[in-house]
Amino acid sequence: MSSANVRNEAADVPEPSKAIADQDILVAWYGDDFTGAAATMEVLTFAGLQSLLFLDIPTLEQLQRFPDLRGIGIASTARTKPPEWMDATLPGGFAGLGALDPGLVHYKVCSTLDSSPETGSIGRAIEIGAACFETQVVPVLVAAPCMQRYQCFGHLFAGAGDDVVRLDRHPVMSRHPVTPMTESDVARHICKQSDRLKGHMLPFPALADGSARLPDTASSHDLISVVAIDSIDAGTDARAGQLIWEARDKCRFVVGSQGIEYALVEQWQNAGVLDKPAPARGIGRSDRMMSVSGSVSPTTADQIAWAQANGFSCIAFDAARVTGGKDSVEAEIQRTAKAAVEELSQGRDPLVHTAEGPDDPAVERFREAVAANDMDMSAANRTVGEALGFVLQRVLDQTGTTRAVVSGGDTSGFVTQQLGIYALSALAPTIPGASIFRAHAEGPVDGLELALKGGQMGTPDYFGWVRDGGGAR
Repeated sequence: MSSANVRNEAADVPEPSKAIADQDILVAWYGDDFTGAAATMEVLTFAGLQSLLFLDIPTLEQLQRFPDLRGIGIASTARTKPPEWMDATLPGGFAGLGALDPGLVHYKVCSTLDSSPETGSIGRAIEIGAACFETQVVPVLVAAPCMQRYQCFGHLFAGAGDDVVRLDRHPVMSRHPVTPMTESDVARHICKQSDRLKGHMLPFPALADGSARLPDTASSHDLISVVAIDSIDAGTDARAGQLIWEARDKCRFVVGSQGIEYALVEQWQNAGVLDKPAPARGIGRSDRMMSVSGSVSPTTADQIAWAQANGFSCIAFDAARVTGGKDSVEAEIQRTAKAAVEELSQGRDPLVHTAEGPDDPAVERFREAVAANDMDMSAANRTVGEALGFVLQRVLDQTGTTRAVVSGGDTSGFVTQQLGIYALSALAPTIPGASIFRAHAEGPVDGLELALKGGQMGTPDYFGWVRDGGGAR
């Protein structure tokens, strides 16, 4: 494989340079949601390291189409799944990535730690990963300062508008409809999800002065040491990346957000073994674009409001209809798809959405309908996501539209599965974690320009930014 922008010059090249150049696949990651998994690929790609995100374990034929990869990821919907699903699914995913012989295998979690013992359990994923890769020590790096995610003395802080707040006081995450955050201590939050985990923390002063070390083993053979690593700025971030990379022989399995890749890139660039690329350019304005949103985030509400005021045509999808059976779901899909096609024919960009924020009455109507029909909320959310995927697919098929946006992390996973996409590659950046991608598929959506955005992510003009082709600002 090619070493991309990684230098590999003469015998006097520093040892880290040799290590990165000699390793074909630097990082292989398994994402617990689609937008986060895509964001990880974006970090590596825009650093000059060719990477690809697959929607399942890639086949040999698929891998042979992309011979120069330095990063390979698999996207999943593990964040919405119970521990039993993880027991049945994650071992195969981890084994598939391990077979590629990467430097690190990364279980990618959300930078706001979305999880609980019952849903998207990071603790259970650590148990499975530690067994697969025969380790008792698992480094955890959730912070990513460039994304306004900071860990200080073990506690996670996140941006909220112009403020930075502790995670358990975050206006979005403290109100998350499935996994509301009541704990900001990263190790404590994860260790509540398994009685086999023991939490540790590497504080930023030890990172700054170079004294931080990962333990060699757990205190007991029955336990797994979860080591949450602080990161508050570029300097401590680079040091965290150095710790993780240099410990890969004994701690090959790591857990965290795309902050792991940011930290690795920061370290490689600081060490002079990876060139800093020029800012990535945009791909130009689209003449028509289709968007769907299953997010109830206040951030997405602001983006929908901006879109309504700037030429987009917003179409409400009645999520409560999914509780009425197949005919009810199909009728709502047909109604919204027809409305979107009509808007495109009039030169307007449609945005189909389930809600305009958490206080939209549509949210409560959906919850009441789910309860009244004795439906499981997870199953209802999946049906909504799949329905939005059908809406998008029908509009693309009927209009030939070549650019699309999906808003909502879980929604993105359901929609991309519906479209038959097997992989994504990065085309142009927007905000960190929500770039414009090229879809790789066996069917008609091959080549689709697709942006996937988590609900709480993005500037108010995000939909317009994607319509204009993205690019660094």
